[in-house]
Amino acid sequence: MRILGIDPGSRTTGFGVIDVVGQNRIYVASGCIKTQGGPLPERIKIILDGIAEIIRTYQPNESAVEQVFVNVNPAATLMLGQARGAAVAALVLANLPVADYTALQVKQAVVGNGHADKEQVGLMVQRHLRLSGVPQADAADALGVALTHAQHSGGIAKKLMEYQLSMKRGRMA
Repeated sequence: MRILGIDPGSRTTGFGVIDVVGQNRIYVASGCIKTQGGPLPERIKIILDGIAEIIRTYQPNESAVEQVFVNVNPAATLMLGQARGAAVAALVLANLPVADYTALQVKQAVVGNGHADKEQVGLMVQRHLRLSGVPQADAADALGVALTHAQHSGGIAKKLMEYQLSMKRGRMA
C-alpha cells in the first residue's frame, strides 16, 4: 500500500509518501508545496495543482489529511480550512480514499505523546522511516500523517473507522 499524507497550509502544504510492506514503513518522497503569498484563490489553485502532480508522480492507493485546528485568529483558521479543502478536493478528484487525523492523533501515533512539539515529531519521523536527516517541518508533519494512517489502517483500527467508532483508553467510544 502506498499512502500520501498531507499537512495543509495556506502558504506551505507539506506532503509525504510512504509504502507499507507488512510491518515495514518505507520512505518514498516528501516535500512542500509553497504558494508564496498572493490572493487566496491563486494559492488554492497552486495547492490543487501541486497535489494532483504528486498523485500522478507517486500513484498512492490511499491518502490522509491532518484536520484543521481552531486557533485564536478566525481569519487564519478560515484560510487554513480552505487550503485543506483544496487538498481534499485534489485527492477526491483522483478517486483516492481520504482519512482524517487530528494533530493530537498524529503526535500520539508518531511520538507516543499527544502534546509533542514539532521537533519531536520530526525526530521520530526520521527514526521510524530510517532517514539520514530530519525532514523540513511541514514535510515531517505530512509523513507523520501518513505513518498515522498506516498504523490505523490495518486490523481492528480499520474496522472501527469503517463503523465510525474509536477506542478511548482501551474501550470503544
